[in-house]
Amino acid sequence: MTPIELYSKNPSDQYDRKLLETQEILRQAVQNYKPIVQATSLGVEDMLITDIIRRLNLPITVAMLDTKKLHKETLDLKEKAESFYNIEIKTYYPDPEQVTEYNQKHGEDAIFRSVELRKECCHIRKLVPLKSLLKGHEAWITGLRKEQSNFRANLQVIEQENPSDATQPKVKINPLLDWTIGDVWYYIKENNVPYNQLHDEFYVSIGCEPCTRAIALGEDFRAGRWWWEQDGAKECGLHVHEASPLSNRPTK
Repeated sequence: MTPIELYSKNPSDQYDRKLLETQEILRQAVQNYKPIVQATSLGVEDMLITDIIRRLNLPITVAMLDTKKLHKETLDLKEKAESFYNIEIKTYYPDPEQVTEYNQKHGEDAIFRSVELRKECCHIRKLVPLKSLLKGHEAWITGLRKEQSNFRANLQVIEQENPSDATQPKVKINPLLDWTIGDVWYYIKENNVPYNQLHDEFYVSIGCEPCTRAIALGEDFRAGRWWWEQDGAKECGLHVHEASPLSNRPTK
């Protein structure tokens, strides 16, 4: 049984309300913050958001990071999504010189030797390119959900970023925070949204190929990421920061 077969049967009782609220959050965000970018990983939550953006015809750029370590299935989905929605998904890459220097200094398998070396790799391949992706935008949109991890359970729908760099977004918008996995897959099925085929193999959280594995039923959603580490946080740094909640609605 695939996730779409397993989870789409069980949306929450509040699904219709959540969908309307998410649509309104995105509509209001466009009114209050300009320009806005959706930073997509092409995971199932991000594909859901992209689908809503396109259905509502909202002027929100969709962009992604290609770490040069992504699964083939992820890159295939990028092409499919661009054709399906008639959009360009702007793509940002790590600096090849930084990647080469890291590999020469530490080796290709350095991520498995320590948390520090793994996080340094994430910094080069994700955090540095993310700054370029976000540059010049007033707000950015993510597919984070509270259900995904203990850390994410403390997030707010609208958060103040307080960046030290004036070119970075001042606001982060998490429109799916209260959605359950059942809500997400119900939407995907009902709206025929394209998704990464690795999800059918129970890859729940899909990142770089060396850092991602499938999970068993009952395992934590983040168990498939950096599974060799003991650190329970299981974050790469993209969403780990001190943020101040504004409200549960976009305001200025």
